Amino acid sequence: MSRVHHHGGEPSQRMLRVGELVRHTMSELLTRAAVNDAVLEGQVVTVPDVRMSPDLKLATIYVMPLGGKNVSDILAALERNKKVLRGEIARRVNLKFAPEIRFKADPSFDYGAKIDALLDSPKVKQDLIKSDETE
Repeated sequence: MSRVHHHGGEPSQRMLRVGELVRHTMSELLTRAAVNDAVLEGQVVTVPDVRMSPDLKLATIYVMPLGGKNVSDILAALERNKKVLRGEIARRVNLKFAPEIRFKADPSFDYGAKIDALLDSPKVKQDLIKSDETE
Protein backbone atom coordinates (compact mmCIF):
# COMPACT_ATOMS: atom_id res chain seq x y z
CA MET A 1 0.00 0.00 0.00
CA SER A 2 1.27 3.44 -0.88
CA ARG A 3 2.48 5.72 1.94
CA VAL A 4 0.49 8.56 0.33
CA HIS A 5 -2.65 7.13 1.93
CA HIS A 6 -1.32 7.83 5.40
CA HIS A 7 -0.34 11.46 4.93
CA GLY A 8 -3.37 13.39 3.76
CA GLY A 9 -3.55 11.84 0.27
CA GLU A 10 -6.49 9.99 -1.19
CA PRO A 11 -8.22 7.54 1.17
CA SER A 12 -7.23 3.89 0.79
CA GLN A 13 -9.68 1.26 -0.44
CA ARG A 14 -9.90 -0.07 3.12
CA MET A 15 -10.76 3.37 4.52
CA LEU A 16 -13.46 3.78 1.86
CA ARG A 17 -14.87 0.28 2.42
CA VAL A 18 -15.02 0.64 6.23
CA GLY A 19 -16.46 4.15 5.89
CA GLU A 20 -19.22 2.80 3.67
CA LEU A 21 -19.98 -0.01 6.15
CA VAL A 22 -20.20 2.52 8.99
CA ARG A 23 -22.41 4.78 6.83
CA HIS A 24 -24.84 1.95 6.06
CA THR A 25 -24.92 0.88 9.71
CA MET A 26 -25.50 4.44 10.94
CA SER A 27 -28.29 4.95 8.37
CA GLU A 28 -29.94 1.74 9.50
CA LEU A 29 -29.67 2.72 13.17
CA LEU A 30 -31.32 6.09 12.47
CA THR A 31 -34.03 4.54 10.26
CA ARG A 32 -34.94 1.88 12.83
CA ALA A 33 -34.90 4.38 15.70
CA ALA A 34 -32.28 2.38 17.62
CA VAL A 35 -31.80 5.41 19.88
CA ASN A 36 -34.48 6.66 22.24
CA ASP A 37 -34.20 10.41 21.93
CA ALA A 38 -37.14 12.78 21.53
CA VAL A 39 -35.20 15.00 19.09
CA LEU A 40 -34.44 12.10 16.75
CA GLU A 41 -37.94 10.58 16.86
CA GLY A 42 -39.90 11.31 13.71
CA GLN A 43 -36.89 12.97 12.07
CA VAL A 44 -35.51 11.71 8.78
CA VAL A 45 -31.73 12.08 9.00
CA THR A 46 -29.54 11.19 6.04
CA VAL A 47 -25.95 10.03 6.34
CA PRO A 48 -24.37 11.08 3.03
CA ASP A 49 -20.75 10.40 3.99
CA VAL A 50 -18.46 8.83 6.57
CA ARG A 51 -14.73 9.51 6.51
CA MET A 52 -12.37 7.18 8.30
CA SER A 53 -8.93 8.09 9.63
CA PRO A 54 -6.06 6.06 8.07
CA ASP A 55 -5.78 3.90 11.22
CA LEU A 56 -9.60 3.36 11.20
CA LYS A 57 -9.82 4.56 14.81
CA LEU A 58 -11.90 7.67 14.06
CA ALA A 59 -15.06 7.88 11.99
CA THR A 60 -16.37 11.33 11.07
CA ILE A 61 -20.05 10.84 10.29
CA TYR A 62 -21.68 13.55 8.18
CA VAL A 63 -25.41 13.91 8.74
CA MET A 64 -28.22 16.14 7.50
CA PRO A 65 -31.87 16.16 8.57
CA LEU A 66 -34.39 16.21 5.76
CA GLY A 67 -34.94 19.81 4.73
CA GLY A 68 -31.78 20.90 6.54
CA LYS A 69 -33.72 22.10 9.60
CA ASN A 70 -32.71 21.70 13.27
CA VAL A 71 -29.16 20.65 12.37
CA SER A 72 -27.68 21.75 15.70
CA ASP A 73 -30.43 19.92 17.64
CA ILE A 74 -29.81 16.73 15.64
CA LEU A 75 -26.03 16.95 16.16
CA ALA A 76 -26.55 17.49 19.91
CA ALA A 77 -28.89 14.46 20.10
CA LEU A 78 -26.40 12.27 18.25
CA GLU A 79 -23.63 13.50 20.52
CA ARG A 80 -25.73 12.61 23.61
CA ASN A 81 -26.21 9.09 22.24
CA LYS A 82 -22.68 8.63 20.93
CA LYS A 83 -21.84 5.78 23.34
CA VAL A 84 -24.85 3.67 22.31
CA LEU A 85 -24.29 4.38 18.61
CA ARG A 86 -20.59 3.54 18.83
CA GLY A 87 -21.42 0.24 20.55
CA GLU A 88 -23.96 -0.68 17.86
CA ILE A 89 -21.54 0.24 15.07
CA ALA A 90 -18.81 -1.86 16.73
CA ARG A 91 -21.19 -4.81 17.05
CA ARG A 92 -22.40 -4.64 13.43
CA VAL A 93 -19.17 -3.69 11.64
CA ASN A 94 -16.58 -6.36 12.28
CA LEU A 95 -13.49 -4.34 13.23
CA LYS A 96 -10.68 -5.07 15.65
CA PHE A 97 -11.34 -1.77 17.45
CA ALA A 98 -14.55 0.23 17.66
CA PRO A 99 -13.77 3.58 16.06
CA GLU A 100 -14.34 6.79 17.97
CA ILE A 101 -17.19 8.60 16.26
CA ARG A 102 -17.88 12.27 15.77
CA PHE A 103 -20.75 13.94 14.01
CA LYS A 104 -20.69 16.89 11.65
CA ALA A 105 -23.28 18.58 9.48
CA ASP A 106 -22.84 17.64 5.83
CA PRO A 107 -21.36 20.70 4.06
CA SER A 108 -22.49 19.64 0.57
CA PHE A 109 -26.03 20.92 1.21
CA ASP A 110 -24.69 24.42 1.97
CA TYR A 111 -22.51 24.22 -1.11
CA GLY A 112 -25.52 23.29 -3.26
CA ALA A 113 -27.51 26.20 -1.85
CA LYS A 114 -24.63 28.59 -2.66
CA ILE A 115 -24.50 27.32 -6.26
CA ASP A 116 -28.29 27.73 -6.61
CA ALA A 117 -28.04 31.29 -5.25
CA LEU A 118 -25.24 32.10 -7.68
CA LEU A 119 -27.18 30.71 -10.65
CA ASP A 120 -30.19 32.74 -9.55
CA SER A 121 -28.27 36.03 -9.29
CA PRO A 122 -29.13 38.78 -11.82
CA LYS A 123 -25.54 38.97 -13.17
CA VAL A 124 -25.44 35.25 -14.01
CA LYS A 125 -28.94 35.35 -15.50
CA GLN A 126 -27.84 38.30 -17.66
CA ASP A 127 -24.81 36.30 -18.86
CA LEU A 128 -27.00 33.28 -19.60
CA ILE A 129 -29.39 35.41 -21.68
CA LYS A 130 -26.42 36.81 -23.64
CA SER A 131 -25.05 33.31 -24.35
CA ASP A 132 -28.49 32.13 -25.53
CA GLU A 133 -28.71 35.08 -27.94
CA THR A 134 -25.30 34.36 -29.50
CA GLU A 135 -26.14 30.74 -30.29
